[in-house]
Amino acid sequence: MKDDSRRHPFRHSHEDMKTAREIPDTPQTRAPSYRLAFADEEFLCRDELRPVRLQLELLKPEMLLDEHGIQSTIVLFGGARIPEPSKKDSARTETLADLSKYYDVAREFSRLMTIKSQKSGGREDVIATGGGPGVMEAGNRGAADVGGHSIGLNIVLPHEQAPNEYVTPGLCFNFHYFGIRKMHFLMRAKAVAVFPGGFGTLDEMFESLTLIQTGRMKAVPFLLFGESFWRKIINWEALSEAGTISAEDLKLFQFVDTAQQAVDIIENWPENHSPTILE
Repeated sequence: MKDDSRRHPFRHSHEDMKTAREIPDTPQTRAPSYRLAFADEEFLCRDELRPVRLQLELLKPEMLLDEHGIQSTIVLFGGARIPEPSKKDSARTETLADLSKYYDVAREFSRLMTIKSQKSGGREDVIATGGGPGVMEAGNRGAADVGGHSIGLNIVLPHEQAPNEYVTPGLCFNFHYFGIRKMHFLMRAKAVAVFPGGFGTLDEMFESLTLIQTGRMKAVPFLLFGESFWRKIINWEALSEAGTISAEDLKLFQFVDTAQQAVDIIENWPENHSPTILE
């Protein structure tokens, strides 16, 4: 709780944490049981405290996004391994090098959406990415190109790298739980833009589509950048022909190839861009 919002006369938790660090060193004060529960990392990491940790990961970004006045987002999913065009010679495969064009498309899309966002004081249509390299970097970079802010939802991985340098520092978050991170991607989403990517991108894309398909999330502009890529790796019509999805489900998303195409679809979306808060 911020100091200016305190409405009670009780001693602040920060004061007690400071005092607890300065108490006499005795066998009793060194015992784990004596630590303040909310300042005890070992206690907070116990299995029994998992529900509390889940709640904290839901609350912290939500509270900070509220404090920044963020009302809606434009979500970008896409491959971390896609290089910017000037570095495509370092790509692992020729296909990745060819896909580098989508770095620039993602950057331009983000730039255009951020210009639109600035008309609302940066409260609406804020770019949100996974905070990593590749397409994610391009998304945050496009916002920074025009002096806008953007969100990065990072997650701790065994090969963890720092968030990309273009994420707005005060809107850069780190997660332990994939499930809570996915909720934050979609809780304010006005549109979902999916660029070529791998397992992570596919996971995020299909989970989001499933939420819309099953009515657990309001339909939003769902844009797949790079029709040739998506048709090559997924036989969408075969799913419909097999009956595992309905023909109507193929209308839940649209293929686009340029940033302007995507912006036009979002601007002409019939439902007035209502945020998709999951309750």
